[in-house]
Amino acid sequence: MPILSNLQQNRRVVQDFTLNTLAKIDGPFARLVYVASLRDLSSARYEHQGLAALYPEEAVQQALELCHEQIFERILEMPLEKQLEDLRNCLAAMGGGLPGVVSHWKQLEPYRVLLPENAPDYLKELFFSNLRALLEILHEQCTSTHSDA
Repeated sequence: MPILSNLQQNRRVVQDFTLNTLAKIDGPFARLVYVASLRDLSSARYEHQGLAALYPEEAVQQALELCHEQIFERILEMPLEKQLEDLRNCLAAMGGGLPGVVSHWKQLEPYRVLLPENAPDYLKELFFSNLRALLEILHEQCTSTHSDA
């Protein structure tokens, strides 16, 4: 019986997080950035004060890990055209303006910390390959926009 109650509890945490947090964030890339920001890079543990106040720590960890994996997989399932549009919207919402953010992401590759820890290597490589291509397209678009002005 404890396994069933753990599953039920994890389901409640996922529902709570999805409905009360993720639903307010526009787009899969922005959601991926947000969920990845909840993970401590030293320990790989997720930290979310609101969920931690309501649910056991292990349930929160499992639920956030599952959400992270699902968002990552959803992005990879999107056509590249949709990924480009969503990535553009996500990066444009960050401080520094789209051209500066695109340049920064191309140069320093901060997107490497966005991946779920247990994602298979082939999916990680696919994600990185797609992102490098999308960033190159965005860079070209930003450059042509500035040269047209």
